[in-house]
Amino acid sequence: MPTDRSMTHLLNGAQDTARQQRIRRPPRLKRRRLAVGDVNVVDHPMLKKAVGGTIVGNTMEWYDVGVFGYLITTMGPVFLPEADPAVQTLFLLGTFAATFVARPLGGVVFGWLGDKVGRQKVLATTLLIMAASTFLVGVLPGYAQIGIWAAALLVLLKLIQGFSTGGEYAGATTFVSEYAPDKRRGFFASFLDMGSYIGFALGAALVSVLQLTLGQDAMEAWGWRLPFLLAGPLGLIAVYFRSKIEESPQFQATLDAQEATAKDAAADDDEVAKGPVGIVKAYWRQIILAMVLTAAANTVGYALTSYMPTYLTDAKGYDPVHGTLLTIPVLVIMSVCIPLTGRLSDRIGRRPVLWIGAISTVVLALPAFLLIGVGDVWSTLLGLALVAFPVTFYVANLASALPALFPTASRYGGMGIAYNFAVAIFGGTTPFIVQGLIQLSGNDLMPAYYLMATSLIGAVAVWFLKESAQRPLPGSMPSVDSPEEAQELVAHQDENPNLDMNELPFDDSYEPPTPAEGIAQTASRA
Repeated sequence: MPTDRSMTHLLNGAQDTARQQRIRRPPRLKRRRLAVGDVNVVDHPMLKKAVGGTIVGNTMEWYDVGVFGYLITTMGPVFLPEADPAVQTLFLLGTFAATFVARPLGGVVFGWLGDKVGRQKVLATTLLIMAASTFLVGVLPGYAQIGIWAAALLVLLKLIQGFSTGGEYAGATTFVSEYAPDKRRGFFASFLDMGSYIGFALGAALVSVLQLTLGQDAMEAWGWRLPFLLAGPLGLIAVYFRSKIEESPQFQATLDAQEATAKDAAADDDEVAKGPVGIVKAYWRQIILAMVLTAAANTVGYALTSYMPTYLTDAKGYDPVHGTLLTIPVLVIMSVCIPLTGRLSDRIGRRPVLWIGAISTVVLALPAFLLIGVGDVWSTLLGLALVAFPVTFYVANLASALPALFPTASRYGGMGIAYNFAVAIFGGTTPFIVQGLIQLSGNDLMPAYYLMATSLIGAVAVWFLKESAQRPLPGSMPSVDSPEEAQELVAHQDENPNLDMNELPFDDSYEPPTPAEGIAQTASRA
C-alpha cells in the first residue's frame, strides 16, 4: 500500500504532466453564444459606394473585352495585312487568349496583396493598370509603321492587361460579398456581372456606331483606335470612384484580430495558410471546385460575348456591323435579368440556380446553334437568347458562391488562384478553341458540343458545392441589414438552420458585452 509521501509524489507528478501537456497543446477556442455586439450591421451608404465602385471596374474590364472582340475582323488587316483572313482571325483570337495567360499570375500576386494590405488598395491599382494598357492599344503603331513589331507589342499590352485583370474580378467579388448582408449577398454580388455585360454591350454599341458612320475603310485606317483611346478618361473616372471606398468591415475585423494575436505562438489554421502555396495546400479542394464551376460558366459566357461576333461573321456570312448589332439587345436584356437570378439564389439557394445554368446549357446549346444556322435575323436572335439564358443563371451566382468557399483571411488569394486559372484554361481560350474545332472538323455545330461537355462537368461540381445562401461567410461573423435583425438573430440562434456556431470565429480572449452594451454598439454601427 502506498504511503502518504508516495501518494503526494504521484499526485505532484500527475499535475506536472498535465501542466506540461497544457503548455504543449494549443489552447482550445471556447465555444460561446452569439451576442448582439458580435453581429455586423451593414452600413448601407457605404455598401452602395462599395457596389458602385466595384461595378465601374468590371464594366471597364468588359468594355475592353467587347471592343476587342468586335474589332477582330477590323484589326486583322492593321497588324497582319499580308496574311490570309483566316490567319488574321486566328492571330487576334490567339491574342485575346494570351490575355488570359497572364491572368493566373495576376490573380496570385494581387490575391496575396489583397489579403495582406487590403482589398480597396489593390482594386484601385488593378483598375489603373487595366485602363492604361487599354489606352495604349489605341496609340499603338500598325504593321505599316513598324512591321511585325506592331503585332508583338499588341500581344505585350494584352498580357499586361490580363495581369491586372487577374486581380479585378476576384477582388471585386470578395469585396462586395464581405460588404453585403448574408440574406442578400447573391443580389448585391450579381450587380458585378450586370456591370460586366453592360460594359460589353457599351463596347459593342460604340463599335457598331463607328462602323455605321465611318465605314470599313476608315475603321481600318484609324477608327478602330477611338474605343481604346476612350478607355483613358473613363479609367480615371472609375479610379476616382473606387478610391472613395473604405475597406470591407469583414476583412478589417480579421486584420485587426490578426494584428492583436501576431505574437501568439498558437496561430490558428487560417493564419498558417498564408501566401499562394499555403492557400493551395490548405484549400485545394475548394480551389478545384471553384475552378470547375468557373470553367463551365465562363465557357458559355465567352462563347456568347467574345466569340459570337466572329462566328456570325466568319461562319454565318453576316457582315461585321450586323454581327455586332444582333448581340447587343440580347446582352442588354440579359444584364437586366442578372440581378433577378441573384435575388432568386438568396431565396432558393446557390446550388439550385447553378444547376439551372448547367442543365439549361446542355439542353439548349444545340438548338441555339441550329437556330443561328437558319440565317434569318429572328432565328439568330432567338438562338443568341438561348445561349444567354444559362449565362444569366451561371454568372450571377458565381460572384456570391465562390467567395463563400474560402475564409476571410485567405479569400482574395483563394479566389485569385481558382478563378483566374480556370478562366485562363477554359474561359478566355473558348473563342480560339471552338474556331479551331470548326476548321478541323468543318462542322459549325462544334461550339454547341463543346459547351454541352463543359456544363455536364459543371453540373457534377454543383453537387459537391456547399450551400452558402443566407449563411455567414467562413471566418466572419453574421452580417445583417438592421439592429432589429441582429437582435432577432441572437434571440433565435439555437433554432436557426443557417447559423453554425462551430464555424463562427469566436476568440477565447473575448469578453462579451452586456445586452445593453451590445445593443448600443450595434446601434452605433448602424
